[in-house]
Amino acid sequence: MEKISALQKLEQEITEDKNLPLNSNLVFGEGNPDCEVLFVGEAPGAVEDEQIRPFVGRSGQLLRRFIRELNWKEEDVYITNIVKRRPPENRDPLPEEIEKYKPYLTRQIEIINPKIIVTLGRFSMNYFLPDAKITRDQGKLFQADKWFIAPMFHPAAALRAPAMMVAFQENFKKLPAMLKKIEQMPKEEIKNNTLPKNLTLGL
Repeated sequence: MEKISALQKLEQEITEDKNLPLNSNLVFGEGNPDCEVLFVGEAPGAVEDEQIRPFVGRSGQLLRRFIRELNWKEEDVYITNIVKRRPPENRDPLPEEIEKYKPYLTRQIEIINPKIIVTLGRFSMNYFLPDAKITRDQGKLFQADKWFIAPMFHPAAALRAPAMMVAFQENFKKLPAMLKKIEQMPKEEIKNNTLPKNLTLGL
């Protein structure tokens, strides 16, 4: 209940923050605050804005299908975006928009405290791994400070390119093994941040 209350308070703060860019509906995120896996995209699209839910359009349906194919439940993970409102015409979020919403995403992640963060697309990936390249680093497991990051193509990109679709699906299948690897790591090394930073961890 503490996490739920903290997230509700954070959502209210975003609602009341008049300095944030974009005027569409606030799409805060949904799922289990006690999740092991947090999915972070870039910004809501038209369907997400209409339904006030993250990843419910065509690309979101693909994401949710692959979650179910792992025999996971959608309600057991958490899904959100960096930017919490839809940019006009579904354009990419601007750097200044990302910067304005960043502090809220940081606090959202701190509250949820997942074991692994799956970034969807380059904007989300570069939030955690500024020097990473999506074509090179998707499908790998990184440590960035205290978080474990698994970059993946955005499902919208996977829908546009067959090769990306193959990679997206194969990388999704790695997630249970990544979780297991994290669980086997020495807790003190993770806590003390003595594991290699921003280096792939063998997956």
